[in-house]
Amino acid sequence: MKKILTTVFALLCVASLFAGGKADKGAAASSEIKVGIINNPPSESGYRAANVKDMETVFSAAKGYKVSTFYSLKNDEQLNAASQMITDGVDYILLSAAATDGWDAVLKNAKRAGIKVFLFDRMINTSEDLYESAVVSNMANQGNTAVAWLKSQKLPVYNVIHIQGAMGSDAQIGRTAALDKEFAAGTMKKVVQQTATWDEAEAKKIVEAVINSGEKFNVIYAENDGMAKGAVAALDEAGITHGVKGDVIVMGFDCNKWALRELLAGNWNYDGQCSPFQAGVIEQMIKSGKVPSKKVISEEKGFDAKTITQADIDKYGLGD
Repeated sequence: MKKILTTVFALLCVASLFAGGKADKGAAASSEIKVGIINNPPSESGYRAANVKDMETVFSAAKGYKVSTFYSLKNDEQLNAASQMITDGVDYILLSAAATDGWDAVLKNAKRAGIKVFLFDRMINTSEDLYESAVVSNMANQGNTAVAWLKSQKLPVYNVIHIQGAMGSDAQIGRTAALDKEFAAGTMKKVVQQTATWDEAEAKKIVEAVINSGEKFNVIYAENDGMAKGAVAALDEAGITHGVKGDVIVMGFDCNKWALRELLAGNWNYDGQCSPFQAGVIEQMIKSGKVPSKKVISEEKGFDAKTITQADIDKYGLGD
């Protein structure tokens, strides 16, 4: 009987050892922070490439994060990806939405599941209680700053080719609004207002069509650097001068280094800053468990070709 009891005790110890090992493994796994990142694809623009790189650098496996990412310019695809992340049981969802509307149901599901949501880069139209904080640019301020600069040029007439970004995105809405006010007031003429969905080639086609129509214009307001570059290619092919000493004012946004170099050379006139670095701010809130504000606004400004310096390019320019 004593021998049997000894054997049973030994078996219980072994079982306890294995159970303890399993518990330790589970505890180790639970220390891993699961993050789902939904963003626009890095190919969208130089800004987006820098933004994606920033997210990947901050939320890395080496720092204890298990990250799943999804990239799309389509809101419905992003919504489906968010739903899958909720099903997969991530701890956090970081979201840069393709469009401002349509997120209520998914974010309510995330909240019910105990998943914390942080917005970055762009705001969306939803209740503040459905996300922890938004680390974003003030897109409306970017538009206001750019249009204020344009008005300060005191042109005798403003005939504007307006090339918009992806319609319905926070960036497009903000950068469009200030210019729309001028069109409505009659202080500027809308030669054309059309989306190129952030695409350089599409922007080139828009400007080519205006050139071929023979309609006069003296301003190109492109809502990102890539589209401004496409617009300038169309001007160059048609032999139309642009920049500080040219016939057409060229304006872009995002402050890629190559674009700021165009300002420094006098080929472009204005570039609006849009900071892509939000990951570190979000990580600090996750680590501390403290959210200082429902909205954290990135500090940004605009650059004029007549005053920009190489030091500005080195400090504020994105990419190489």
